[in-house]
Amino acid sequence: MKTRFKPKFSIKKGDSVVVITGDDKDLTKPRKVLQVITEKNRVLVEGVNFVTKHTKPSAQNTKGGIMKVEAPVAISNVMLWDPKSRSHSKISRARNEDGKLLRTSKKSGEVIK
Repeated sequence: MKTRFKPKFSIKKGDSVVVITGDDKDLTKPRKVLQVITEKNRVLVEGVNFVTKHTKPSAQNTKGGIMKVEAPVAISNVMLWDPKSRSHSKISRARNEDGKLLRTSKKSGEVIK
């Protein structure tokens, strides 16, 4: 992605999200974000988008074989989980009086940490 400015996302590593589209769609089960890949607009979510990876034998894995690993999904396919309203929610970003950026849920008004 060749952009002049770095994109700003409301999803960070460690957040709870729900998958809103795709094969792993589940709006009731929050999952944890393991990694945010800003260059490709993708996130790695635990337990979502498993792919098979064929590995050669190595020092760590002497047998090699076929492994199931998680692959990144598009950041537009996930939404932040709001624990107060127990559903997914859009996010508003605003600065407090100290100048620190706060993310708040639009459904409940709760600050997301």
